[in-house]
Amino acid sequence: MDTALGIGIDALAYGMILFTISIGLSVMMGLMRVVNLAHGAFAMVGGYLASYAIRQIGLPYGVAVPLAILATVVIALPLEVLLFRRIYGGAEPLKQVLMTIGITFAVIGVMNAVFGPTIKPIPLPEALRGTVDLGFRTMAIHRLAVIGAGLAVALGLWLLIEKTAFGVRLRAAVDNPGMAAALGIRTERLYLATFALAVALAAFGGIAGAELMPIEPTYALKYMVTFLVVVSIGGAGSIGGALAAAIVVGLVDTAGRYLMPGLGTFFTYLAVILIVHLAPNGLLARTR
Repeated sequence: MDTALGIGIDALAYGMILFTISIGLSVMMGLMRVVNLAHGAFAMVGGYLASYAIRQIGLPYGVAVPLAILATVVIALPLEVLLFRRIYGGAEPLKQVLMTIGITFAVIGVMNAVFGPTIKPIPLPEALRGTVDLGFRTMAIHRLAVIGAGLAVALGLWLLIEKTAFGVRLRAAVDNPGMAAALGIRTERLYLATFALAVALAAFGGIAGAELMPIEPTYALKYMVTFLVVVSIGGAGSIGGALAAAIVVGLVDTAGRYLMPGLGTFFTYLAVILIVHLAPNGLLARTR
């Protein structure tokens, strides 16, 4: 029973990290029709900057994290203006892949040169250390905070896209950019804001999940497939689908590592194959 509870809690925390990072990629793929293979690089940059701000500069965790997220967005925005804007709306897939994978390798090279090739830990503040007694078992406070943050991100995004004027304009611009522009909607500004939001979520996920997914130079490539798996089985552009997919991937991967560590991620990819076969459009694909 304790093993099952341990798997469930760790899987939920891991799933929330995957969701927080992958949802930005899902939004870009589903709404803006861009296969952004550089998304993991933004999570990596956020983690590097937070680690540097805390360990080298000595900033408090509560100050370093938002500054690292903001700095990652500032670094990424010129890329949106100069590069990503050229491939919105379903540009040739090979062009999207080559451009974004090129950005990934460039970011890896820069991070490796500036911060070095070693793993960069992100020290937690005192409030997030230790454990809390839930009655049936103890749980790390940090993982409880990660689960809460993931659920808050899911709720906030759903409200933003489905219940606000920004979300209505974004969906209109995606479905028919010509008509949206004729109605006075500034589509370029909407895409820029959406890109910034996706980058900010990636950076936040990279920082919050550094204990489970360590920040290192190969981070962007190491976890890129996992992020794509979440989007694939969740359905691009679906917040609920990405949340369900992240939890499923987290559960299968964690259970496999607990029970049969020698098989690595075999069960994860087996589950992905079965889910994609049974639900090729995703668990909860967004209805257009």
